[in-house]
Parts: sequence; structure tokens; C-alpha cells
Amino acid sequence: MRRILVLLVIIAVAAAVLAALWIFRGRQISSFIDRYWTVEIRFAPIQSIAYEGSGTGGILTCDSVSFSLNDVTPGLSLSLGSTKDNQLALASSGKVFPFGPLKSASEDTGERLVTAPPPGDHALVATRHSVLSWPTRFDMNLMTGQSPSWKRHIYYEIVWKKSSGANLQMLWRYEQFFYPGNGWAGGFMTREGSTGLIRVEIKE
Repeated sequence: MRRILVLLVIIAVAAAVLAALWIFRGRQISSFIDRYWTVEIRFAPIQSIAYEGSGTGGILTCDSVSFSLNDVTPGLSLSLGSTKDNQLALASSGKVFPFGPLKSASEDTGERLVTAPPPGDHALVATRHSVLSWPTRFDMNLMTGQSPSWKRHIYYEIVWKKSSGANLQMLWRYEQFFYPGNGWAGGFMTREGSTGLIRVEIKE
């Protein structure tokens, strides 16, 4: 009997510790799991891609979805613009990835460069979210009075494979809020220091 009681106490303590970790360190635990496992919810072929900006920062739009290039993880540098052979291209870590021949030049509000995947290229945007959500028991929204009860990370990834063999991967991470009665909100919530463009990889 004593052994059963001791075992029950150990189980209760372990459950309490796990619950505390989930509440106070849920974001970190979820981020760690995301390195190895996420849930894919959508992928869509890219029909057109446009860049609006001055070369660094700005907005990259794939069809109707816009991605910010202003919030970039520290140490990650990139630039976009037109090449000598009139292609929209991205440069990062000394490597250049051409998206395709430009279709338009400038507008009154600033430069807008537009192209589409050339024949033979495979380009898509994949959307995934965390396996594990975390509770937000202590979040307060003083402006609306409504706070999310859960959060999770949502990931948007551009995967572009050229017929030449060159590959590009761009990964954005944001937070997604869950509101009781309304479900999961849009997936572009930011958190300073942990969201935005977190990875760019070019393989030539």
C-alpha cells in the first residue's frame, strides 16, 4: 500500500512539474519540437512573384500572399533587385538566386519588380504549424479585453527549384492566436526577436 501511495505522489509531482513547464516554457518546448516535426496544412504553386522595396527590406509577394523582409533574424543578410540580364534575383551569403525575367518595372509609389517561374522551375509556398500549442494564461489585452487562450507557431516556406539544379528555401515564422469561440486567427502575428524571416538558403 505504501509503495502505491509513493508511486501516486511521484506521478502527481511529475504531472505538476510538466504542467508548470508547459505553462511557463511552452513556447520554448514547442519551438524545439518544431525543429523536427511540424504539421503541413497547405502548399500552393507560385504563379507570380513580386518585390517592392529599395533592395534591402520591403515586401515579397507570392500571388496574393505578402511576406515582410523587414523583420529578419540577426545575422541574416539579403538583398533583392534586378540583374544585368533583367531578372529579379535574391542575393544572400555571397550567392545569387534568379527568380526569372522581369515583367514590369516601376510604379509611382516605388519600385515593383514582377516575374513568374520560368518553364521547368518548380516553385511553391508551403504552410505548416506547430505540433504543440502552448497556453497563455497570463496574457492580457487591455485594448480589446479579449486575449488568446492558446498560441502556436505558423511557418511559411518558399521552396524554389530551378531546372538548372539551383535551389532556394526561405522560411518565415509567426505566431498564431486561438480565441475561444472564434478559433485560430490569422497567422502573421509578430513577437520581437523570434518571428519574421528566420532562414534563407541558396544551393547553386
